[in-house]
Amino acid sequence: MADEEYEEELGEDGEPARPPRLRLSRRGVGALVALGVLVVGALGWTVFFSAALDVRGVAVQGLDSGRLSREDVERALGGTARGPLARVDLDEARSEVAGLSRVASVEVWRGWPHTLRVKVTERRPVAAIRRDGGDGFVQVDADGVEFATEPQPPPGVPVVGLELSRPAQDAVAVIDRPALVRAAVTVAAGLPPEVAKQAGSLTVYSYDDIRLGLSSGATVRWGSAEQTDRKAKVLTALLGRKASNYDVSAPDAPAVSG
Repeated sequence: MADEEYEEELGEDGEPARPPRLRLSRRGVGALVALGVLVVGALGWTVFFSAALDVRGVAVQGLDSGRLSREDVERALGGTARGPLARVDLDEARSEVAGLSRVASVEVWRGWPHTLRVKVTERRPVAAIRRDGGDGFVQVDADGVEFATEPQPPPGVPVVGLELSRPAQDAVAVIDRPALVRAAVTVAAGLPPEVAKQAGSLTVYSYDDIRLGLSSGATVRWGSAEQTDRKAKVLTALLGRKASNYDVSAPDAPAVSG
């Protein structure tokens, strides 16, 4: 053959020492390289530019609350979820979905050959704040992010209210109302689930006087938001004793009465 040469090595007896090796000429090597370039080019065009591997669907995981739908996620993605799957900007897709108020975090990846996959973690309310004028309740998550407003507070979370004492009103220039609300949310976020379910209200009288109202009618004097984890553990133990007043403001010396 014109493009092939055989080279043999002979043994002492004149016989080939091993099978002949096939060597390609420069023209043969060039032909193989050109073929490889054509194959890679065709594959690249198919993946990145043709409609053969276009996005044909969006699969969404993590929609547990019933308040956020797959359609909401698709609308947020918009044109990001169109065209060849390989060309989808995953960072942009994550950014678009993360812009939804109910989304705490999001992951996006390609599900070959035609699916864009999205996994969201929804924000969970730990407290509700009555809006000024009483028009609905703002839901707040454990990070203090206000993410939704609904006519009624979600079940199983306390409603935060401010009933500031005169000293607290006088000190509002130092510790303002948003700071006091954040302190109450810190307390709400630290409540164990079994206690949070019993919590009907969190009333702030001052920075050092936050009180938790339970569904049983009992009151918990919490004090400030400091040592919330420690206070939560102490309160959980105290709730085994029936009473109308629990005081965990000094968690190392709690009190029960009534």
